Amino acid sequence: MQDFDAPGTAGLLPYAALVDALRVAATELAGGAIVCPLRQVITMPGGGLLLSMLAVGVDLAVHKLVTVVPVNRERGLPTIQGRVSVWDAATGVQRLSLDGATVTGRRTAALSMLGIVSLLPHRPRCVWVTGTGAQARHHVEALAELFPGARISVAGRTPGASEKFCAGHAHLGAALGPAPAVFEEEIDVFIACTTSQRPVYCEPARAGRLVIAVGSFSPAAAEIDAATVRGSRLYVDDPEGARHEAGDLIQAGVDWTQVHPLAQALAGGGPRGGPVLLKTVGNAAWDLAAARVAMTSYGA
Repeated sequence: MQDFDAPGTAGLLPYAALVDALRVAATELAGGAIVCPLRQVITMPGGGLLLSMLAVGVDLAVHKLVTVVPVNRERGLPTIQGRVSVWDAATGVQRLSLDGATVTGRRTAALSMLGIVSLLPHRPRCVWVTGTGAQARHHVEALAELFPGARISVAGRTPGASEKFCAGHAHLGAALGPAPAVFEEEIDVFIACTTSQRPVYCEPARAGRLVIAVGSFSPAAAEIDAATVRGSRLYVDDPEGARHEAGDLIQAGVDWTQVHPLAQALAGGGPRGGPVLLKTVGNAAWDLAAARVAMTSYGA
């Protein structure tokens, strides 16, 4: 069994390979080839959460055990910490142990990239990312790697955060800069990567724009305004999990019969015009997809 720290885990998980693996895993999950129960969530005394997530495929089994403590940002500590354990599904032998925060960050960003190629009718030209934490970093890295021609605007929620973030990621070589004070109408992809309990995106639903919300997984939190949600064609990564965790949709009172799984778009049932919103809550099937990429990269 090989144990990898955060840099080692990142080196095993290139974004392009993750996108391909997630496409396969989404199809397998929809068809029942991956077993993935709802995650267990336990509140810890300090207000953080302990998450336990399991998935089993024909080849591998994974267990992700992580803590999520939003106030850690103020303490100078990581918001997400934990491990992803990977076993051979046939023998039960543990093969890898990966950094949980890195797996979560990279596979979540790759899932957004899969959403872009599946739900946007063209390559993104202008992308707006709200948030300057770890998830925003992973998304900017993925965008720079997979869509190098896109212009990326980053909006922080505190003074100077955007400028500091962009300066720290100038090495990516992307057309990256702080977002202007006024929302740009030419933006064709908006990505919310925050822990906000209240909407950070209140623009009207607009045809030709894909809105992606990834930061929250609680019914009490909504990054996208309810009117925007109700005016959009809706997709989710995990329909069952979204009913319990997608606060953006729950608070908007959506008709769940009109909420479509991302797997439907992958099968050719994508949107035909109009505003589109993708809400991702995450599940262990996506960690299983990342484990497959890690196993291949490691040569196991």
